[in-house]
Amino acid sequence: MTVSFLEDLAVGQTFASGRLRVDGEGIKRFAAEFDPQPFHLDERAARATLFRGLAASGWHTAALTMRLLVESEFRPAGGFIGASMDALRWPRPVRPGDELRLEIVILAIQPSKSKPGQGMVKMRVTTLNQADKAVQEYVANIVVLARRREEPARRCT
Repeated sequence: MTVSFLEDLAVGQTFASGRLRVDGEGIKRFAAEFDPQPFHLDERAARATLFRGLAASGWHTAALTMRLLVESEFRPAGGFIGASMDALRWPRPVRPGDELRLEIVILAIQPSKSKPGQGMVKMRVTTLNQADKAVQEYVANIVVLARRREEPARRCT
């Protein structure tokens, strides 16, 4: 995959990711360590909740999204260096057996005035399940290197 420098990007540009299948044991492992609530840990207990069944933690969904993002078509120069997040929402739960993928859209590009070698990119990342229903949406601002490194001029002697 090609690395994208700031000058390679355009507002409206889109990128996609591969797919990642979620399994029930993974949901439970993540929850046991980071979000130990019954609707993330136990199928029977989860049926009696708002979720009506086992559901991944939103933070597990965020972590899976990060994995898909890093492995996606979008390869910002310098990596995914988060500066801020404007919005995050989980419109529906992630369930065992769901297959997730991303749609990434560039919303804004701002070269840095104080650091000419970098800039900010605002992007919307939508995590979709196998039915193309959004399970997570966020808008983030990331730091991207603005210019390619130029090779030093060769001296002719």
